[in-house]
Amino acid sequence: MVKKRLVLTFPRKLLDKPIVYKLVKDYGLIFNILQARITPKEEGLMVLELGGKKEEYASGVKYLQDNGVKIQPLDKDVTRDEKICTHCGACVSVCPTSALVVNKKTMMVDFDPSKCIACELCVKACPPRAMIVKF
Repeated sequence: MVKKRLVLTFPRKLLDKPIVYKLVKDYGLIFNILQARITPKEEGLMVLELGGKKEEYASGVKYLQDNGVKIQPLDKDVTRDEKICTHCGACVSVCPTSALVVNKKTMMVDFDPSKCIACELCVKACPPRAMIVKF
């Protein structure tokens, strides 16, 4: 079983097509939409968790790519600038998934991108603006 959090960018020509529906119907994949933004007649962006059997997952991702959907792992789009992070912990209290936690041994804030759902609450809470969301 494969389960990954992805950022999908849809070109204009696909905005009115049932792309995600086909992932379920034709490839048997399970998805959870974490965030979606659509600019009519321009492009669409969807952050989702996609899972299924390894072979079906690979086929579903290939289907997306063959149709012009840009796919990127979510952990490439949500990062922390370590140079400016002061480890104040302001982000920890607003993170709904515990992707940001205080390490009790070091008293530093640890960031686990695999738990991140790109809600962007940490961006607003971070005084030095060390959290970065690129999409």
